[in-house]
Amino acid sequence: QVQLVESGGGLVQSGGSLRLSCAASGFTFSSSVMSWYRQAPGKERELDGSITSTGGTTSYADAVKGRFTISRDNAKNTVYLEMNSLKPEDTAAYYCCATLTLTSLIHRYWGQGTQVTVSS
Repeated sequence: QVQLVESGGGLVQSGGSLRLSCAASGFTFSSSVMSWYRQAPGKERELDGSITSTGGTTSYADAVKGRFTISRDNAKNTVYLEMNSLKPEDTAAYYCCATLTLTSLIHRYWGQGTQVTVSS
């Protein structure tokens, strides 16, 4: 079955960096668009950025542009989120998401999330 497992979260000071990983299995990873979302307590889940199936194109929310970088290794079925210049407002649970189009239907799968806490 489809599995997405995030790792790399933790506690970091403001201005610091973290690298999140999301290991995928159970589907054709190289055919999927991968995204990273965050959800802070009491807030809706929001998109930080996405990367196309080949990794050729990335897009980011304005709040993270220039600080966060999404990359992927299709040989390892893994997508990464490099987070630099972290701010306390980046504190949230971070989720990876796989979007696949199969027989004209869009399927979306989620990981369980990893917590990132940025102290001031």
